[in-house]
Amino acid sequence: MSNTQRKFKLKVQRGDIYLADLDPGMGSEQQGTRPVLVLQNNIGNRFSPTIIVAPITGHIRKGNIPTHVLIKEEISGLERDSNVLLEQIRTIDKQRLITKLGELSKVSLMDIEMATRISLGLDKKEEI
Repeated sequence: MSNTQRKFKLKVQRGDIYLADLDPGMGSEQQGTRPVLVLQNNIGNRFSPTIIVAPITGHIRKGNIPTHVLIKEEISGLERDSNVLLEQIRTIDKQRLITKLGELSKVSLMDIEMATRISLGLDKKEEI
């Protein structure tokens, strides 16, 4: 099966966590093979060859960064507690997805949605 055929057979859902190849990256962009969280809606996931994701890191920083959301290993399918980096949202081709690692519940996605709103300036509390 070609990569093009494979990417359209994937049944990617909002809230899924995949291992993805984010190379090449530049500067402070997350890069390499790492987990990503699918942010895109399921209609886009079904019909588009690309997908909107946020990279995930196992590096947990101290402090309250409003665009980072901690996800616990027991609810994510990851090997350890990790942070979703909502300031690094990006669109990637589905060919970059390697394997599904887990998924977040709708309840867990509520924190992700709030951090996404902050990152994109959609939170009315943020000043323009």
